[in-house]
Amino acid sequence: MRHSHFHRVLNKYCGAIIASSAIATIFTLFPNQAIAQNLSPSTPRNPDVVEDCEVLIVGGGVAGTAAAYEALLAGRIVCMTEITDWMGGQITAQGTSALDEAKKQRNLWFFPKGYSEFRKRIEQTYGKLNPGDCWVSVSCFIPNTAQKILVAMLDEAAQKGNGKLKWFPNTVIKKLEMSTDRQLIEGAIAIQHRPAPNSAVLNTEPLSAIIEDAYRYENSSRLHKQVIKFKPATKTQTRAQTKAQTNNWFVIDSTETGEIIALADVPYRLGIDPRSHLNPSSPVTVNDPYCTQGFTYTFAMEQTAEPQPQTKPPFYDRYLPYYGSDPKPNLANFDVIFTYRRIWSAITEGSNSQKKNAFGVSPMKAGDISMQNWVWGNDYRPGTAKDNLIYTREQLQRSGQLEPHGWMGGLRTETLKSGEEIALGFYYWLVAGTTDSQQKTNWKKPFPNHRLLTGLNSPMGTMHGLSKYPYIRESRRIIGRPAYGYPEGFSMSEIDVSRVDFSTEVYRNNLSESQYRSLWKAIAGLEAASAIRNNTAPQNIPRRTRSTIYPDAIGIAQYYLDFHPCLSEYPVEKAGNTERAGVRNGHGAAFPGQIPLRSLIPQRVDNLIVSGKNIAFSYIVAAGYRVHSYEWSVGAAAGTTAAFALAEGIFPYQLVASLPRINPLLTQLQQRLVQNQNAIAFPDTSIFNLNWEDWKIW
Repeated sequence: MRHSHFHRVLNKYCGAIIASSAIATIFTLFPNQAIAQNLSPSTPRNPDVVEDCEVLIVGGGVAGTAAAYEALLAGRIVCMTEITDWMGGQITAQGTSALDEAKKQRNLWFFPKGYSEFRKRIEQTYGKLNPGDCWVSVSCFIPNTAQKILVAMLDEAAQKGNGKLKWFPNTVIKKLEMSTDRQLIEGAIAIQHRPAPNSAVLNTEPLSAIIEDAYRYENSSRLHKQVIKFKPATKTQTRAQTKAQTNNWFVIDSTETGEIIALADVPYRLGIDPRSHLNPSSPVTVNDPYCTQGFTYTFAMEQTAEPQPQTKPPFYDRYLPYYGSDPKPNLANFDVIFTYRRIWSAITEGSNSQKKNAFGVSPMKAGDISMQNWVWGNDYRPGTAKDNLIYTREQLQRSGQLEPHGWMGGLRTETLKSGEEIALGFYYWLVAGTTDSQQKTNWKKPFPNHRLLTGLNSPMGTMHGLSKYPYIRESRRIIGRPAYGYPEGFSMSEIDVSRVDFSTEVYRNNLSESQYRSLWKAIAGLEAASAIRNNTAPQNIPRRTRSTIYPDAIGIAQYYLDFHPCLSEYPVEKAGNTERAGVRNGHGAAFPGQIPLRSLIPQRVDNLIVSGKNIAFSYIVAAGYRVHSYEWSVGAAAGTTAAFALAEGIFPYQLVASLPRINPLLTQLQQRLVQNQNAIAFPDTSIFNLNWEDWKIW
């Protein structure tokens, strides 16, 4: 396929690509001076408009989109806000358009209904499921193709279910209006922005340049603001006469960093959980809230037939010590890195379609486009109180963000900026670099036959070429309500899902004797009662070989417990910096698991539901429950639960308050999920089925 024809083909799928090799102009958006965060109070404004909602979804990522899809099918009035102008999160605005899936789940096509429909439409759009011919996934594609598909899916869901979608892109929540007892969210104040007169179009500047402006009420030379008040829709008729008569809506926190749970100030955790018999692989004995998984600004690059002029970023030398291929020698290869997440594979005239590289896909060629998401490349992995991205509660309090109208997004702007810079520097390293922080060999040489794809119609939809928002792997995570067996609050733990061999010397040495005994009693399965009654020695307890089965299951998830650990020292790019020791202890396979309703219900606030990466689980579980199909499953569960609770006149916590005794309404909710083709368990799930060997991840 000639290069010009390649662009015509892409235009069919995602609009014309503006490919710029003159990226020197981009670097003007990244001045050398550090960003001085403007956290001074913002003067409140009266709302310019008031919007009624039955379900307010904050965050239009994968989980938020899935929640909207199900609530619309249920006929609800759905308001959905999103800080960017694309719905879809990691599939679209975050640029990670390479679907992470478990092999057998994929072979059985055992996914939530909406996610399955999305995959089908990708295949219909391109004529193949994997237009990128990548090797990390069976489906890699252009992000803005996915955006168009998701928009169409929500439009159709609204028509089919007689629901109504109110979509608010470029919108952030500034303040929650709480009831006097703080048990209900009664309203939410939002700020929507658009370009100020005579200023550049949105997506010209990277997120770090506008995020603080976006959270301020005042208009600026850059952004013009509209203040929106979201409030409950007119009271709907309910069958039950309960306290929920005072509640006409639900708010779903589907943000990437748990903004609403921070604003509502409900109990949550951040970072590494302390080691216990429930999370025995943790490397710390006390919570470390600063060490979260790395975040990534992705970008797309195209291979060209001829060398392109490459401009060295002014900040490149700062990050150079970080860049590398991978500690594994077989990954120290440019073709391997490029084809790993290739999102478009050009078909060239006379090419040999049977030719494959070491990973079973076609070698890279002119016209191919690769999306980069690489650990020792554009991952940015801060882990100290000086540079952590997601502010802790104490940091929020010190900065005034928990004061009325003080919320500014809860992120460290300087760290966002560093993530943007390291990503653009990584592009230059790929095309011009000759060093490798992870390899002693000198395999790395310049590969100048590439260009960074930029422009509003480029794969990432930005003038600078980076994703609109970084791919976030770990968020604030709620602590659920105290429940039977969970006196300190419900949370999913490592032992609920992990296949790790807990009989090894590491666990015997790192846990106290009582913790080690408690660990084995907790994973004894059918032998648990006997082990507890007889105080059986750990070496005599057969380990349960399945995940925990929850009576309140409302979704499914399976993926590798996969870590991108924070680095040990400040700054991240310091020469010789290493990953925080022990964070990868829990790295490994996981059993097919369930998502319990209790993990979506925060403490104290009754009409708040969480989804996405914000639910009640440990950082180890989160490492596997952050992928695309999981996010859709938990989002679908959140949207269905909100619609169901409105119809029944109840709060979600009432469905699980009597556990382990089952509430008949909980059974009805689960039946509705299954009827809507949103599975709540994998095939053959039961306490008696201990054979899950066929359900290995790969």
